Amino acid sequence: MPWIRNCLMNRLMTSGRALGCLAPAFAMTAFAGPALADGLLTIKSENDIFANGEDGHYTNGLEIDWSFTPAARHWTRDLAEIVPGWSGAGLDSVAYRGGQQIYTPKDIERSDLVENDRPYAGLLYAGISLFDDRQHTGWRQADDLHLDIGIVGPASGGKAIQKNFHHLIGSDEPEGWTHQLHNEPIVNLTYKRSWWLQRSLGALDVEYGPNAGFALGNLYTYAASGVGLRIGDNLQRSAGMPAVAPAQSGRSHFDPGQGFGWYAFASLEGRFMAHNLLLDGNTFEDSHSVDRRQWVGDALAGVALTWDRWQLTYTSVWRTHEFEAQEEHDQFGSVTLAFWL
Repeated sequence: MPWIRNCLMNRLMTSGRALGCLAPAFAMTAFAGPALADGLLTIKSENDIFANGEDGHYTNGLEIDWSFTPAARHWTRDLAEIVPGWSGAGLDSVAYRGGQQIYTPKDIERSDLVENDRPYAGLLYAGISLFDDRQHTGWRQADDLHLDIGIVGPASGGKAIQKNFHHLIGSDEPEGWTHQLHNEPIVNLTYKRSWWLQRSLGALDVEYGPNAGFALGNLYTYAASGVGLRIGDNLQRSAGMPAVAPAQSGRSHFDPGQGFGWYAFASLEGRFMAHNLLLDGNTFEDSHSVDRRQWVGDALAGVALTWDRWQLTYTSVWRTHEFEAQEEHDQFGSVTLAFWL
């Protein structure tokens, strides 16, 4: 559509405006074709200040998701039919996603190149996710498939967003964006399968089980496996748990109109990272890079509170070293607000 292309070209340099362009595009796509009865709007903010109050490395992320159950003739069911192992009839839900992420070295006041720390990088992306849940006696299988397209580099608007926000709150001025990664389009495909065992623990419900998946693309290429746990009130009315980058979001779901509910969650995940553009540097141009570690692990813990059509979730993330010269592990937090429209 010409108006979408012109809007993005004119406004892509500032992420806030770029996301403003993406929003109507997502809305038009979501409501094109057969009408949708309901949709879950999710706004997620990831920031290191939510965990340790410091700037650096994965310092900020903002994502907006729109998830829904596709109508009988929705185009995503046709898409699922051509994906090996998937079927249009078995598709349970779909999510449209758009967001921006910002990465910096720890010392943002240095204007010279910080050679032993990760590059400055901004990422602007849009994506679609397909979800297929299969309920069995005593356990559940959940399949997630994500496709993302976007851009890394100055066109992502990372520099403008961080500089303007730091100026607004009177925080340290980031001085090293001259050394950020160059513009590079990205395309990434991610798949994950989870097996959830379901049990009762007195008045509480418990879900736990392993998961495995992979990512292929010029942003990330990795293989991953992990284990997750959820414990809370009436878990059958909710599914999944929040994900943090490099994992994709959109899986977390809850049924509206159920009054107050809650659950706590925790997970461990290990990844073999074969490629990470944000550490390895640009694919087709010379740029700053660091020596990536192949094995990376995450530990997540948090709580979700649900009331009628609303859900508020907090997640704390602890991540092992991602590159050789990294002096300490990373820690950041994620706050998610979801509500049914």
